Amino acid sequence: MRTFDAAAIRAALPFPALIGALQSLFAQGCEVPQRHVHSIGGQLTTLIMPAWIPGRYLGIKTVNIAPGNAALGLPALAASYLLYDATTGQPLALMDGNEITSRRTAAASALAASRLAKPGAQTLLVVGSGQVARLLPEAYRAALPGLQQLWLWNRTPATALALAAQLRDQGLPVAAVDDLATAVRQADIVSCATLATAPLIHGEWLRPGSHLDLIGSFTPAMHEADESCFQGASLWMDTIEALRKSGDLLAPLASGVLQPEDLRGTLADLCRQPGSGRQHARERTVFKSVGTALEDLAAAMLVYEQA
Repeated sequence: MRTFDAAAIRAALPFPALIGALQSLFAQGCEVPQRHVHSIGGQLTTLIMPAWIPGRYLGIKTVNIAPGNAALGLPALAASYLLYDATTGQPLALMDGNEITSRRTAAASALAASRLAKPGAQTLLVVGSGQVARLLPEAYRAALPGLQQLWLWNRTPATALALAAQLRDQGLPVAAVDDLATAVRQADIVSCATLATAPLIHGEWLRPGSHLDLIGSFTPAMHEADESCFQGASLWMDTIEALRKSGDLLAPLASGVLQPEDLRGTLADLCRQPGSGRQHARERTVFKSVGTALEDLAAAMLVYEQA
């Protein structure tokens, strides 16, 4: 059995290749049962996320969440990924699950934007500064090479400035901004990757023809966008599981602001049906993701086969 640490996975998953792998597997499909969630001793939550392609690969990601680790100087989240031969059951590889998760999450948003952002989009605003947010400029540039202005906002301006400088050192033209409302009004694409529990983005700020990408809000208590963000917008999701998990969707569905007919489809639909995404330049689009084990499997397959 081979072992791939975070550095090896980064090297094996450049965004152009990863976006292509996600597109291929979303179009093809695979078996993805509902993930298991277990509470262990009241201090640890474990998520088990399997996915498989019969006759090829079986992958299982295990995510352990221990909020009390902060007091111990340890990360609150630890994830690992095991890839097996789906015929013999023999283990093939053990991989760093955190790195797979962050890279496939950024790549999925970039893939969706390639179908939903307006042609000629030039300005991307990233909201957040965590592990996924710092990958979004590179991922988006891989999917939309015409992007020319990359902006970054964080609640703490010093954090945004420091991260923007790091990304510039990597060759990405990223600038920190401190006025979120003004930046949203000027951006063609707004991508949020935060742990916010109160809306950061307001619909009145979004310009016609813009694309809003919502990566946080993966529990009912979390919110990145207010309800008006969905009024008059075409909504797409990574999977229909988002309708059961995301506070961003549950609230407007409950209030009636978001109607069932506003739900246009999933990322699989976008990949299987060319031309099914954005219909005109002034259409406002929203993509809501909560993550799926399909994305983990696509990334793990790419890592293993490239090795």
